Amino acid sequence: MKLHDYPTAPNPRRVRFFMAEKGLAIPTVTVDLAQRAQFAPAFRALNPACTVPVLELDDGTAISEVPVICRYLEDRHPTPTLMGDTAEHRAVIGMWDRRMENDGYLAAMEAVRNSLPGLAGRALVGPHNYAQIPDLATRGRQRLADFMTDLNVRLRDTSHVAGEAFSIADITAFVTLDFARARLKLALPDEATALHAWFARIAARPGAQA
Repeated sequence: MKLHDYPTAPNPRRVRFFMAEKGLAIPTVTVDLAQRAQFAPAFRALNPACTVPVLELDDGTAISEVPVICRYLEDRHPTPTLMGDTAEHRAVIGMWDRRMENDGYLAAMEAVRNSLPGLAGRALVGPHNYAQIPDLATRGRQRLADFMTDLNVRLRDTSHVAGEAFSIADITAFVTLDFARARLKLALPDEATALHAWFARIAARPGAQA
């Protein structure tokens, strides 16, 4: 088994974070996105969507998409649970992880991919080229501001995104905000004290360094 990865990309980082929290050591293969290696014929054959991460199993099966890779790893290595150990917990964690992805992660991608000069013509990931739309970058930043405000409200009442236990929802939210800080220079609001406290706790976890 091996993980096709790119060190600075946020989606592979989500999987590495998940793996680290599970105590899993899976070999990685770097797909150099800066050199557009995701479009090379060999990688296209592995993943026609031309995205990372991809988990390649020993029999050659290729699994892409972060939640799906994590679900596979959770099923294979259920302890410690990061996606819930009962039907109710799985549903609640899945709901919050989906919200973190829709409201936060996709907003960050909207802002980054529609503004960085190096991504001109690559406003969406995948095999097709799409022009940047500057208004979407502006909207993405506003969505991220709203995301941080809403998440701060949530974290006033609970220690973690999906409840009192650390889960994949925390990974998605943390990687999103850390990426936004690095690429968009978008700091956590000073007044969002609950968000600041949560961010510091998650940053201290082993997976945050993965």
